[in-house]
Amino acid sequence: MEGGKLRHLVSLQGRLSTRDATTGAVIMAWAEVAQIWASIEPLSVREFLAAGAEQSRVSARIVIRYRNGVDRSMRIVHRGQIYNIEGVLPDKVSGREYLTLPVSEGVNDG
Repeated sequence: MEGGKLRHLVSLQGRLSTRDATTGAVIMAWAEVAQIWASIEPLSVREFLAAGAEQSRVSARIVIRYRNGVDRSMRIVHRGQIYNIEGVLPDKVSGREYLTLPVSEGVNDG
C-alpha cells in the first residue's frame, strides 16, 4: 500500500463506559483512540452484489496502516460521516502492513 493513497485523515473511535456520579448508571460514549490516515473506497455495484445478502450492509472499504487492537467494536468518523467496522482483514503478504476494514454507514449505538 502506497502512503499517498492514504489521503483521508479520519478518527478511529472506541467505546468508553463511565458511571454517572449521581445515579450510578453506566453511560456509554465514543472516544477517539487515534487520528489516522486512510483510504476510503465506496464499493462498486459489482462488489456490492457479489457480497451477497449477508453482507449487504457493507457499503465501503477503508484501508489503514496496520494498527494493533483494531476490532469490530470500533468505528471510523470522517467529515461527520460514521463508518461502522464490520470486519478487520490483514494484508495478504505479511499481515502487518495494512488493514482493510469493510464498513457500513450510519450511527452505531451498540
